[in-house]
Amino acid sequence: MDKKLNNIEKFILKKISDIDDFPSGAFNIRENGSGIKRHTTENVNIVSKTDKQGIDIIVKEGTKNETIHIPVILTKGGLTDIVYNDFYIGKNAEVTIIAGCGIHNDSCETSEHDGIHRFFLEEGAKVKYIEKHYGQGEGTGKRILNPQTIIDLKDGSSLEMETVQIKGVDNSIRQTFGNLAKDTNLVINEKIMTHGAQFAKTEFDVVLNGENASTHVTSRSVAKDASKQEFISKVSGNTKCYGHVECDAIIMDNATVKAIPEILANNIDARLIHEAAIGKIAGEQMVKLMTLGLSEKEAENEIINGFLK
Repeated sequence: MDKKLNNIEKFILKKISDIDDFPSGAFNIRENGSGIKRHTTENVNIVSKTDKQGIDIIVKEGTKNETIHIPVILTKGGLTDIVYNDFYIGKNAEVTIIAGCGIHNDSCETSEHDGIHRFFLEEGAKVKYIEKHYGQGEGTGKRILNPQTIIDLKDGSSLEMETVQIKGVDNSIRQTFGNLAKDTNLVINEKIMTHGAQFAKTEFDVVLNGENASTHVTSRSVAKDASKQEFISKVSGNTKCYGHVECDAIIMDNATVKAIPEILANNIDARLIHEAAIGKIAGEQMVKLMTLGLSEKEAENEIINGFLK
């Protein structure tokens, strides 16, 4: 399970993980259905599963300031890669986890990666989780990414999730499920851009079970050409808690965006809010930037990049 990275692999890693070689600290890099290199530390152990494809990432109690990389690369057409990763975060540990998947497909066959990630945070644990998805290649075969994230937060723990679909992904279904105990906090920031005939569907389902549990979900997306997007969110409050969901989308050309909110208050002290806004780029924004010397295309890109920042 050891190799040198070629230029394509390095480029994809840079896109999804902001690294272009094997990093320091704990990491596991997977390519085309197999692990190619792994490193553990005193506080972070990574163990292969014996019953299915995937790994267990075990973080010791009290661990601080460690970063764990677990990116996935696909460079073969006709491959469907399914992986099950479980994260066990010890009491009062604080770590950053950088995942994500990049597909390079030059073939006429579909390449697909389905990553099922489960997070189990003990009391007082804090995790920042970054997951980026990217596709490229000259082939006509589709690039499909279906991430699923299941989050279980024990008392006083928190998880901040940053999930980004950069470009080049033909189809994706992105599912996130959260179960929150007392005094927990789940923050999710999602950014998606689709173009051509691409399709992206997002589903959030968060249950606030513990007193003073809170969640803030923000989704920002741009849909161009004839692409389609769906955003489905459900937040259930079963006690004194707070939930806020925001969905903002820019629609261009012949694209479509559909937002379906659901908030369920099962307790008189549950405060739940949902906001959604879908619209085109404002003409006055374009004019203002073009008067500064930008072309129409440059002004459009400037607005989109600022929106997704």
